[in-house]
Amino acid sequence: METPVVNETLQNLLQDLGIDPSYTSSSLASLAAVNNRYIKDLKLNVSTTLASSNLTRKEAYLLALSVAVTEKHGVLITAFENLAAKEGATAEEIAETHGCASLLSLNNVFYRFRHYMGDNEFYNKQPAGLRMSLMMSPAMGKGLFELMSLVISAVNGCEKCVVSHERSVKEHNASEPRIYDAIRLGAVIRGLCVAM
Repeated sequence: METPVVNETLQNLLQDLGIDPSYTSSSLASLAAVNNRYIKDLKLNVSTTLASSNLTRKEAYLLALSVAVTEKHGVLITAFENLAAKEGATAEEIAETHGCASLLSLNNVFYRFRHYMGDNEFYNKQPAGLRMSLMMSPAMGKGLFELMSLVISAVNGCEKCVVSHERSVKEHNASEPRIYDAIRLGAVIRGLCVAM
């Protein structure tokens, strides 16, 4: 009997993200059919993390976009691009977010391999030989780019990159509450990608 409430909650979530309220997926249909608690939790988690007092709306939407790109979720990519643009994100910042997600996905595989190999002298002495000019002077600013790199590295599960980018974010004057909220946002958006 709670399905109408679930559907209303789901429609509200989709509308908040600028997604056609009739959008569905097998996961959403399954959840909406029997479990209104998770849909309500998901909506609350998404709205709460996007409204963090430690991130601007533009930053939150760009970080969310980076996770959607990493997870290859087309509907959410479009939604977060549009939301970020409405908050003043430039085409260059949006493109840079796509580039950051791609670059970090590459780096996370490479550095996770090195980390797994421990003290293997050969692997550790070899130069990475990977171009990363995107990281040098990003349009979104080095602090946000590093924060985005941290979020993507956490989503991709690369311990070495998480530790490195967390240190770099702090060097760019980010507080631990800001870092924590960015990671929570990344976790919630990844969960949203799975549910949608």
